Amino acid sequence: MTARILVVDDILSNVKLLEAKLAAEYFEVITAGNGEQALARVAAELPDIVLLDVMMPGMDGFEVCRRIKGNTKTAHIPIVMVTALDQSSDRVTGLDAGADDFLTKPVDDTALFARVRSLVRLKMMTDELRMREETGQKMGLADAGESMLEPDPSGRILIVEDRPESVAWFRSGLEPRNTLVDVSNFDEALVRARGGDFDLIVVSLGIRSFDGLRLCSHLRSLAEARNSPILVLVSEGETRKLIQALDMGVNDYLMRPVDRNELLARIRTQLRKKHYSDRLRHNMQLSLEMAITDQLTGLHNRRYMARHLATLMKNASAAKPISFFIMDIDYFKSVNDTHGHDVGDEVLREFANRISANVRGIDLACRYGGEEFVVVMPDTDAGFAFAVAERLRQGIEATPIPISRAPGKLNITVSIGIAASNGGSDSPDALLYRADQALYRAKREGRNRVIAEAA
Repeated sequence: MTARILVVDDILSNVKLLEAKLAAEYFEVITAGNGEQALARVAAELPDIVLLDVMMPGMDGFEVCRRIKGNTKTAHIPIVMVTALDQSSDRVTGLDAGADDFLTKPVDDTALFARVRSLVRLKMMTDELRMREETGQKMGLADAGESMLEPDPSGRILIVEDRPESVAWFRSGLEPRNTLVDVSNFDEALVRARGGDFDLIVVSLGIRSFDGLRLCSHLRSLAEARNSPILVLVSEGETRKLIQALDMGVNDYLMRPVDRNELLARIRTQLRKKHYSDRLRHNMQLSLEMAITDQLTGLHNRRYMARHLATLMKNASAAKPISFFIMDIDYFKSVNDTHGHDVGDEVLREFANRISANVRGIDLACRYGGEEFVVVMPDTDAGFAFAVAERLRQGIEATPIPISRAPGKLNITVSIGIAASNGGSDSPDALLYRADQALYRAKREGRNRVIAEAA
């Protein structure tokens, strides 16, 4: 795995040392000698990770971190503070500024490479979500995501620990703002993770009844827990365990004895990231739905129908035909001309609701365009489709459409044309053409009727 790393330090020898170590591991390295240069390089280069010295003249590392994380265009870039400061209060200050981790000078090479690779992997996943969101924004399908620096996040947290005093300590620090569930059994932890929709999972690697690393590995393989960050508790000297945990996808760690303020700071950091990635996924899902959905009626749109019909017909046979009917609201132009387009939209929405209420779950109802709608009915012959269409036609005719202005309701009718596929040699275009011809015939013969065209 390669990545572009920005090394920021005002001491040239420190920069050169880190640059040599990282280049030997095939990372691309760019450098900056102070805070202002760092901000300029971040804006211009958008590195994959920043290794940031704390003690620099002028703007210190904490301020640089705050500015990077306060910019929506760069807030997703991981930052590791590299510093001689080893007090918990310093780590908390950095974490509150948005830093992802601290490495103490002199930097241990193994810990450095493990943490860099871990953060780069996590950033790659966020980058994919960000790119999809950006595509949705350009298409007008999504709004811009919010900043990652949520001020005081909360969430559901699963604690996997077999020491009652540790669990009580976690609860005293995290409740009532967060909802905590604690377990001490391997199988119960997996069951909870599958069904709990947790925002964070905390695993003690010192648990006595089973291997905590094995649990982390299982959690990372679960589809239901794949997006939940994992924070592990390790004891001083357990570097090997920590590196293994980071390599398998653990997001963060705390060293025992755990400082309360550092615990809260790291919890906040992971919850912010989880909520941010959740928003990105939510926006991406909305973009996908909007791309295939008609915004007025909530039905699928013509583009989705075309792809769905093509897939169905590719697998269709004479024994399992596909029926297709296309319908058009009679004299709909007069509705718009007489009552306005807003009332016309009300009619279209109610008409779509009635279509949905009259078709099966396996059928696909779509707005084809304007006042035209279609229904695709897999594994359905023309006779059954005719019965469904006729029931819909009769219901539309018998029950006026409610509207928001006088006279309060409108009587409308619908014309429907039906066609059914005739085996594997048929095509979507041919099926559409035959249904369309049946619709034209229904209109020529007086409207408010269902016509089935023979294949």
